[in-house]
Amino acid sequence: MLRTLVDFGAGEEILTQAKPHVGSDRLRLVLINFRRELLRLGVEIRFGTCLTGLTIGAGRLQGAVLDQREEFPCDSLVLATGHSARDTYGMLAEQGVAMESKPFAIGLRVEHPAELINFIQYGHRRHPKLPTAEYALTYNDPDSKRGVYSFCMCPGGEVVLAASEPGGLVVNGMSNRLRSAPYSNSALVVTVRPDDFGAIDPLAGMRFQRRWEEAAFIAGGSDYRAPAQNLLGFLGRGKGPLNSSCRPGVREAELRQVLPPFVSSALRRALPHFERRMRGFITAEATLVGVETRTSAPLRILRQSDGQALHQSGLYPVGEGAGYAGGIMSAALDGLKTAEQIAATAINRSRR
Repeated sequence: MLRTLVDFGAGEEILTQAKPHVGSDRLRLVLINFRRELLRLGVEIRFGTCLTGLTIGAGRLQGAVLDQREEFPCDSLVLATGHSARDTYGMLAEQGVAMESKPFAIGLRVEHPAELINFIQYGHRRHPKLPTAEYALTYNDPDSKRGVYSFCMCPGGEVVLAASEPGGLVVNGMSNRLRSAPYSNSALVVTVRPDDFGAIDPLAGMRFQRRWEEAAFIAGGSDYRAPAQNLLGFLGRGKGPLNSSCRPGVREAELRQVLPPFVSSALRRALPHFERRMRGFITAEATLVGVETRTSAPLRILRQSDGQALHQSGLYPVGEGAGYAGGIMSAALDGLKTAEQIAATAINRSRR
């Protein structure tokens, strides 16, 4: 899979990196090249088209409904939506597709000057032979019995908005290939469980995410600026400036208002532990930005051993959106396994 990415435009270095990094800027070129190859192979790509229903008979998929008007006959449908396709989740629930809530994690993004993280990790703010420094932090909170950890660390990157619905605000992080931006950021998140959601239906986790995203939107001024707070202020240790790469900007807010109380409390207990691991992590130079809720899918679409949906043969839920992957590589592996299963099913069918 790494070789395929390189063949379509990723840098050769990902073949030997311990943590392969294509770069958000280079990934755009890779996707364009993927699309060109698919078109060359005869694939039809429909932009601006929504899957709005499934045609199912006798427990087997017979077709897909597009934009509530076009029926598209098919006997195999790979459902690879990503973990934020909430309209699709709702449609699947209405169609009776078996799903269940699953744990995930929510929290905030923390930004430090990249040179500060370099100094903490290397003892050098800038060194010509060293890459922009990374870190990974974990803490098991004894009070709440929850994991607190850094996630999707982006050295020399930026915080980006990732809202998929009006009236909600979500942050994420990215780094370009060279990782040369002035700030480094990471999510700091706390595990949440289905019993935190206030309901037992499969969509409860999705509604839980939405509640805190809407709170973040309001706290940021309802104009898609992200709520932010100096790290010292979040800990009640003083004040400091808000230095953030997030565009269109940030607005100072009390971030405890945009998180469940048990999440903000666990973060405040974890940060001194992180400081002991990385001296200088707690600093007036650090800014927290909220809210990060899309660490993984809030539900899992139940599958049989052959990859087909539990009660709908022919429907193949795949990747992060199905609740079975957590990144580019694991989603690609899940997709490859699914393609092999569909091919094997087609071969067996042709032999009968």
